[in-house]
Amino acid sequence: MEYKIAVISGDGIGPEIIEEAKKVLLKVGSKFGHSFVFNHVLAGGCAIDATGECLPEKTLSICCDCDSVLLGAVGGPKWDDLPGDKRPEKALLGLRQELGLYANLRPALLFPELSDACPLKPELVEGGVDLLVVRELTGGIYFGEKGQCETECGTGAYDVELYTEKEVERIARLAFNMAMKRNKKLTSVDKANVLESSRLWRRVVNRVSEDFPEVELSHMYVDNAAMQLVRDPKQFDVIVTSNMFGDILSDEAGMVVGSIGLLPSASMRGGSFGMYEPIHGSAPDLGGKDVANPIATILSAAMMLRYSFGLSEEADAVEGAVKEFLKAGYRTQDIMTEGMKLTGTREAGDRIADAI
Repeated sequence: MEYKIAVISGDGIGPEIIEEAKKVLLKVGSKFGHSFVFNHVLAGGCAIDATGECLPEKTLSICCDCDSVLLGAVGGPKWDDLPGDKRPEKALLGLRQELGLYANLRPALLFPELSDACPLKPELVEGGVDLLVVRELTGGIYFGEKGQCETECGTGAYDVELYTEKEVERIARLAFNMAMKRNKKLTSVDKANVLESSRLWRRVVNRVSEDFPEVELSHMYVDNAAMQLVRDPKQFDVIVTSNMFGDILSDEAGMVVGSIGLLPSASMRGGSFGMYEPIHGSAPDLGGKDVANPIATILSAAMMLRYSFGLSEEADAVEGAVKEFLKAGYRTQDIMTEGMKLTGTREAGDRIADAI
């Protein structure tokens, strides 16, 4: 079977970690009899340098013509002085919006081999942590009306948090379906004691819950959720929340399990099409040094195999290879502990591919 993948390497460490994910996918193709065709396109800072735009039309066209998108990372201090609508990060919002990617899936799994990398007390994570953050991706404050105005105290700025019933319902249904496939427990995170948008969010989630009587639904304010993630992360199974809250909580979940260098993500629009990327940034200070952790990108490729291509056995093989790599004591610098074997980006990719 042939699968077409649009590849956006991006900036900073993006090109390095993408190469290792491609290496793993090619090994999967060789072992299981699949063909992966990589179509490289530009987005982010490198696209600005090459074309003057952070998200060229050609990139969108090729992405739409492919079966999925594999993304490295975008941005860096080189482009920090550009206006907000011209910055590399704007490409991410554009891709999500233009491709209709309304749901972001961010699993946070604590590998037993990395328990020492977890900053929490051992008793808080004994037995492991395995949760999924479902983040609404194309609404809320990131996409609402924004601007500046003059006030009696000087220049002011505003960003509007706006959600519609339709937007909340579709992300809620997806989250409930994910919970049905896991432990049938869903926590909806909002700020309904303060925000009108959160009150709408809670009403709609409650309404959708009537269609999923098997799922245990609870609500939690975002400030409490942030505290509970570090106090008792094992209480969570699936978390569903808004764009901005999900952005923050998923990064926090990444540190709970040891490093955001380990966390993959999938951005979906319904059906099988998705964009897959690690949740960490471009880390331009690490670019070109062969020190970046490629595991999150490799696990993102595994999510692509599972969710976009329906290749569960192949996805299991990639995830198993990552576990073997860690079990053998290999570590990149971000998760290195005493007694382990330090590896670079390329060696990590080689060893994981060899373990498939």
